[in-house]
Amino acid sequence: MHGTVDGFSYGLVTPLVACLMACLGGALGLRCTTRALLVARSWRPGWLALGAAAVGSGIWTMHFVAMTGFTVEEVSIGYDRSTTYASLAVAIVMTGIGIFIVGYRGATGSALFTGGTITGLGVASMHYLGMAGMRLDGTVDYDIPIVVASVLIAVVAATASLWVAGRAKGFLWSVGAGLVMGLAGVGMHYTSMAALDIHLHDTGGAVGGVSSAALLTPMLIGPLIFLVLTGAVVLFDPLMITGRSGWTPVEHKPGVPARELVAHSARRSPVRAHRDPDRETVRERSRTPQNR
Repeated sequence: MHGTVDGFSYGLVTPLVACLMACLGGALGLRCTTRALLVARSWRPGWLALGAAAVGSGIWTMHFVAMTGFTVEEVSIGYDRSTTYASLAVAIVMTGIGIFIVGYRGATGSALFTGGTITGLGVASMHYLGMAGMRLDGTVDYDIPIVVASVLIAVVAATASLWVAGRAKGFLWSVGAGLVMGLAGVGMHYTSMAALDIHLHDTGGAVGGVSSAALLTPMLIGPLIFLVLTGAVVLFDPLMITGRSGWTPVEHKPGVPARELVAHSARRSPVRAHRDPDRETVRERSRTPQNR
């Protein structure tokens, strides 16, 4: 028997809140990625790790906020706690790999392709692992072509977002990239849910696991507090807002990464700051023709 599926049992509330969480996590995470490209290499891992955690937390929270509005009319739904939180780890780790690739190799073609693919696959893996943690009295099947489409949406959106973040065009660009990633994350979620087909058992047995309501509190409190703290870091760091800093890329040389950064002050010549008048006079005399 097929289950009667409803992905919008609370109307537009869960899709809108889910989209907000995904966009917030994406914007903060990609802004941290942009910031990582404007600092010395010793600080870069910290900013990239913070960005990966923000993106992963935002996408994971988006998924389970949306799932609170998912019901099957004939049965109750529960979730396995370990699988649910394993999906959070997968989201952060795989997103982090993609962000670190772009953070250290720059927004080049090969780095974007590799990093965007890994990040997109991380988003898709988080979704389907989270779905695997769902417990109900039935079996879940997917329409494979729609599943492939959902994965492609995630990969393309992740690649585009990392490209914008790697351009370091300013705060609004990173916000735009976060919106792209957030909207695409929601689009990927509901595209994959459209591929869902549930076959119910006739046993009428009880469902194990944790209910949606029981998952809601830790799902919102933990990642939401983390995203708020990350937002505070962004707001209180003026370089995160303006995208400007006292760092500039050095000339690319063999063996020197193209994104290696040095301070402007290190590039200034001390001769300009302390000019020697006597030396300047000698130079002017040397330029005067000897034969008059």
